[in-house]
Amino acid sequence: MRELGVMVVPLLIGILVLGGPSFINGDTDPSDASALRVMYGSLNSPQQLTKWSSTGGDPCGESWKGISCSGSRVTEIKLSALGLSGSLGYQLTSLTSVTNFDISNNNFGNQITYQLPPNLQRLNLAGNSFNGGIPYSISLMAPLKYLNVSHNQLQGQLNDMFGQLPALSTLDFSFNAVTGNLPESFSLLSSMTNMYLQNNQFTGTIDVLANLPLDNLNVENNHFSGWIPDQLKNINFQKDGNSWDSGPAPPPPPGTPPASRPNRNHNSGGNNRPSDGGGGSKKSGVGAGGVAGIVISLLVVGAIAAFFIMRRRSRRSSADIEKQDNQPFTPLASHDMQEMKSIQTSSTADIKTFETSVSINLRPPPIDRHKSFDEEDFSAKPIVPKKVSTAPINVRSYSIADLQMATDSFSVENLIGEGSIGRVYRAQFDDGKVLAVKKINSSALPHPEDFMDIVSEISQLHHPNVTELVGYCSEHGQYLQVYEFHKNGSLHDFLHLSDEYNKPLTWNTRVKIALGTARGLEYLHEVCSPSVVHKNFKSANILLDGELNPHLSDCGLASLVPDADQALNHNAGSGYGAPEVAMSGQYTIKSDVYSFGVVMLELLTGRKPFDSTRSRSEQSLVRWATPQLHDIDALSKMVDPALKGLYPVKSLSRFADVIALCVQPEPEFRPPMSEVVQALVRLVQRANMSKRTIGNEQGASVRVDNPDTP
Repeated sequence: MRELGVMVVPLLIGILVLGGPSFINGDTDPSDASALRVMYGSLNSPQQLTKWSSTGGDPCGESWKGISCSGSRVTEIKLSALGLSGSLGYQLTSLTSVTNFDISNNNFGNQITYQLPPNLQRLNLAGNSFNGGIPYSISLMAPLKYLNVSHNQLQGQLNDMFGQLPALSTLDFSFNAVTGNLPESFSLLSSMTNMYLQNNQFTGTIDVLANLPLDNLNVENNHFSGWIPDQLKNINFQKDGNSWDSGPAPPPPPGTPPASRPNRNHNSGGNNRPSDGGGGSKKSGVGAGGVAGIVISLLVVGAIAAFFIMRRRSRRSSADIEKQDNQPFTPLASHDMQEMKSIQTSSTADIKTFETSVSINLRPPPIDRHKSFDEEDFSAKPIVPKKVSTAPINVRSYSIADLQMATDSFSVENLIGEGSIGRVYRAQFDDGKVLAVKKINSSALPHPEDFMDIVSEISQLHHPNVTELVGYCSEHGQYLQVYEFHKNGSLHDFLHLSDEYNKPLTWNTRVKIALGTARGLEYLHEVCSPSVVHKNFKSANILLDGELNPHLSDCGLASLVPDADQALNHNAGSGYGAPEVAMSGQYTIKSDVYSFGVVMLELLTGRKPFDSTRSRSEQSLVRWATPQLHDIDALSKMVDPALKGLYPVKSLSRFADVIALCVQPEPEFRPPMSEVVQALVRLVQRANMSKRTIGNEQGASVRVDNPDTP
């Protein structure tokens, strides 16, 4: 026995030593490791990121390049000047312990992703040719101390989104193309010591900076005007290249205290200037003893008083207009509405947006909604088809003969769908694999030379909730695309076609489908650069796999159908089209959000978006359902009878809240899909759904059939 023990002990030690790395190196929190793997794949797996992997590995235990950890959590990501390109993935928000994120001086050249680590203290995005605007998610990073987005190609006016950043001490916007006035919320940056705004196209005054504790301020080479506040004359202030007013600043309004202004800093510079007007000049005039001096002083005071009386009347008229907008908040809320509605006219010089809390309000208007990060860039502009002719095509090229064999010469028996772009056939190949072949109508492709660009674009789309492009065919004037096949067909068929083999979808499954679909749409809108607008979002284009996980189809094909034709002939009478599409024929990411809300209504009610067989008042699903979404008794009567009452009432109510936001008639008030995803995730968590369901929905890249996948 002793000899056996002598042999067993070394054996156990050997097992522990050999097996040790799986315990010792398995240091990284699974959600952090998953986010970095997704990020690596989205960066096109660059070789310079040594030890990184998109399929496995342990970032903390293996010391991935640029990654610092504390315990099991990733705390820093420093990837500056590594020649990186691509995108940052769609799971960075799960990196809740990361405080320093530095990807400066790389080659991204797209929009800044909305999904960033939420608790950053330092964020450096400089020198990446980023375009567009600043994502609103940055305004929610309360611990943020350092923000550098310099040397990019940022455009447009800054949203008024800086009121929730009390710790921010360094802000660098230099060398971009930002326009418009400085946002009022700059005045709330109570820790700001270093601000760099040079080499942009800012306009208006810099009064909002007057009372900040600045040490260094650079506003060179902009279009600023007005007077320089006295408070800024004793700091390191670089101001050349602007159109400053010369001479003494105008006096403050006679008898008007500074507190009456909407912003405490707006004219604080004027209130604290040396007394070179009003009382001082009057006293000096009386001292001269001349009647002419008294008369001149009275005229000056009278003119000033008349000016400010007229200004007050103008403000009163503005307030009356704001009341007519039925906004329950301060005039700033009305200004926010005016700003959103004036995007097309670019008359936003004096419009101010308002601050909102971090929490998301899930009630329809009147609503405390902020302007989302993408509205200025997308909500009022037509989507221009993209050209990515230089991008690689990472899919297989099929011959016409291959596809004819697999589809039995495109027989009617293999026809599984038909739309405005073309027909879809089931294709079974010699190796037993089943795929779906979309045969594109020649009328939908007026410029055949664009086909390869479209294939290239779609081949770059990779997300668990987006149908994967497998291959293509371009021969003899035929243009076909080959996709993965999902055996359970479309959500439309599951909901609206009676089939004895299809069991009714449970409530948890419906929520899972809504969340997975939202994740796919979020990927298209907020991860892809430039954003991909679907334009044909409907339940027939949501395909279900064997486990009823949703996959969006027809992604990237929007350019094949002109906007006007789609609006007038396709979606206008289908019930999916947003109101603004029917009027303008132009689709945006906000019209996609509306269509998503309609699909959620289908999931809730089991009804078609438009059903001519019903009574006139119930034919349009949105028009019939929207007034009842917040009446719990009416809501319970709207629920799909196939559910047989098997659903949590609170979950149903929250589901209806999300719908109400998405189908609002005003596109500017619809939330971005990232907010919809967050709301549905909370709904899932509160409903205490099964572990398997949560795994499918929250971890978009997780396959639950592999227990080793984090």
